[in-house]
Amino acid sequence: MLRSMTGFGSGRAVSGDEEIVVEVKSVNHKFCEVKTRLPRELTAIETALVRKIKDRVARGALDVTVKRASKGAAGLVPVVDAGLANAYRRAFAELAAATGLPDTTTVRELSVLPNVLRLEEPQVDLAKVTEALDAAVQQALKALEAMREVEGKAIERDLLGRLEAVERSALEVERLSPASVDEYRKRLTDRIAELNQGALVDPQRLAQEVAFFAERCDVAEELTRLKSHLVQFRALCEAPEPAGRKLDFLVQEMHREVNTTGSKSANAAIAGLVVQLKAELERVREQVQNVE
Repeated sequence: MLRSMTGFGSGRAVSGDEEIVVEVKSVNHKFCEVKTRLPRELTAIETALVRKIKDRVARGALDVTVKRASKGAAGLVPVVDAGLANAYRRAFAELAAATGLPDTTTVRELSVLPNVLRLEEPQVDLAKVTEALDAAVQQALKALEAMREVEGKAIERDLLGRLEAVERSALEVERLSPASVDEYRKRLTDRIAELNQGALVDPQRLAQEVAFFAERCDVAEELTRLKSHLVQFRALCEAPEPAGRKLDFLVQEMHREVNTTGSKSANAAIAGLVVQLKAELERVREQVQNVE
């Protein structure tokens, strides 16, 4: 079963106070390339996230967006350096004793002293975040794969239809190929007779020339290999694993056989069929570029 490389999927999961939303968009790419957009506090789990996605997706350029919402504190929160505050407090008490003045320091006065209070990002419960992220990613990838499969079925129908057209043209080339030898024999006989002004043609010499021509324009091997490639192509369309790269290779090989067939053929009808084959295979090649 073929899958497209384009699609979209999203997932949402909650674990404790952590809520994670994941969106995955993919487009065509020769390999699997994953670009992530995560909140800064989740940078530590980016590598594991990319690995999870690559374990499920064989090809495509994927943009992955992760959004986090927490029921706990969000943004920067004040953090108290209790040790520093106590050091200030002791220093004030020592100063009061040395000067004989009362120590009237208040908490508010302590709080505005350098570094007693500072703003920091709240600690993230990575265990809860990872749990929610894993569930959200699985949902998003499942939705992505479903969309890819739907589009893949449409691509497969189109490809199989085009393969039938290629097969029909190849069979027609196979049917016409012997006729081109007969046509050459007749043209050669007429030409020799014209040049010899009606004299008899040496049958042995004529047969030898016709045999040389038949050998030069024999496309049986090319057509046999082309048929074999068509069988392999159809088998890959039914295989469960991603087949885009293999299909691309097979299309290149089919192009090679058709080009060789065209270079060997001197028959006008076959030349026209070769043009049709090349055009159809080019459409197949373009469509294969969309397959995972």
